[in-house]
Amino acid sequence: MRAFIRTGYGSSDILKLSDVPTPVPEAGEVLVKVLASSVNMADVDYLLGRPTIARLGTGLRRPRNSRLGLDIAGEVEGVGSNVTHFGTGDEVFGDLTAYGFGGFAEYVCAPEAAFALKPPNMTFEEAAAVPQAAIMALQGLRSKQPIRPGDRVLINGAGGNIGPFAVQIAKSLGAEVTAVDSMKKLEMLRRIGADHVIDYRAVDYTENGLRYDRIFDIAAFGSILASRRSLTRNGVYVMVPGTIPGLFQAMFLAPLISILGGRKMSMLAWKPFRQEDVAFLKELIASGDLKSIIDRTFPFSRIPEALEYQQHGHPQGKITIQM
Repeated sequence: MRAFIRTGYGSSDILKLSDVPTPVPEAGEVLVKVLASSVNMADVDYLLGRPTIARLGTGLRRPRNSRLGLDIAGEVEGVGSNVTHFGTGDEVFGDLTAYGFGGFAEYVCAPEAAFALKPPNMTFEEAAAVPQAAIMALQGLRSKQPIRPGDRVLINGAGGNIGPFAVQIAKSLGAEVTAVDSMKKLEMLRRIGADHVIDYRAVDYTENGLRYDRIFDIAAFGSILASRRSLTRNGVYVMVPGTIPGLFQAMFLAPLISILGGRKMSMLAWKPFRQEDVAFLKELIASGDLKSIIDRTFPFSRIPEALEYQQHGHPQGKITIQM
């Protein structure tokens, strides 16, 4: 089979399309023919080896894992013994984050927990956009305490990979949603349900005097002390750190603020492709309340270009790969 392989950290130029053995499913594993995949910012981070501190786990000088690609959708080609949920021909989607990556290939093999049946009202490309980004959106909105109908929710960085899912999920839960991003993404955010939009270049949401019951900070480049000012008394702030300073704020400053200030501040504790979350998202997808927002689709042979676009193109929604 064909797969993209890397031998070091660096730009997408280091990715090489290679012939590698097709995996064979062992006990509890499922072999899937990949019909679509998608690109996440995590793929770019793993490619570049950033942040540098993360290399303590992925390999200091060169990556221990030569493969990339987290989200896939496709058809089951075979199953190992003890597989109970899938059979040959089933249409599935899944997240390989916990199982060695490898989605940028013609076939993948992973434990059945990595997969779920594809929503029948989604194309393979639409389904491949869901696994990482929509799960992170859902967990970011549910963290610490549930959203109640009428809650005011602000989503910072709402127009990228995760944000469009977060906007739609928050609306489905009855929230009044404010979406923050660049001017070119605001029309899309209104179209998918945002009640209010803010161009971050024109307005600093931490200084507009408004208060929110929940802030989901996907961009997370600013000070969490500033964001604290924008929370209601018992509000919740959840961040997806985008920088090393943001990571340290989340690890050390957020717990202190939570203890002393009455507001709950934390970093997203992401649990990849948790099946109860997948089931919840599939209900929203079936009802039409949640759709994949796809910026651009690339053919399999142009995966390096897709990663470059993810890194530098400021996509509106997800980038998908068609096999």
